[in-house]
Amino acid sequence: MDLSMLRAKLHRLRVTEADLYYEGSITIDEELLDAAGMLPYEKVQVVNVNNGSRLETYTIPGEAGERTVCLNGPAARLAAPGDEVIVIAYAELTPSEAREHHPRVVHVDENNDVTKTRTLDVTKGTDGALAPDGMEDVLIAEGPQS
Repeated sequence: MDLSMLRAKLHRLRVTEADLYYEGSITIDEELLDAAGMLPYEKVQVVNVNNGSRLETYTIPGEAGERTVCLNGPAARLAAPGDEVIVIAYAELTPSEAREHHPRVVHVDENNDVTKTRTLDVTKGTDGALAPDGMEDVLIAEGPQS
């Protein structure tokens, strides 16, 4: 049995554009993708903090340094420039892989500049089982993106 685990997250990006007539996906500045360890064309979930919408799509790298976050195609109807979104990548891991896994979380400011990166640790509950109520976010590393 495999578990779907958080692999990486870009937390509270600001949408800079919405392009209804572009061919689907989300364009994200390639420096932000790199900071999170996300790859171009990787499947992601996008959660809109402003309206609660959720969608699955794939990433397209935007020009480095531009801090672009653009929902493309039909997804453009689910966000407006200025909305905050969370972009999440998952990994399918065996339970033993999951126990050793360390998701990466990237926080940004209102200009989509990285302010903090975190590496999380999955710990076992008191009964030794890996379960939702036995998981804790433990900060392993924190600091500005370099």
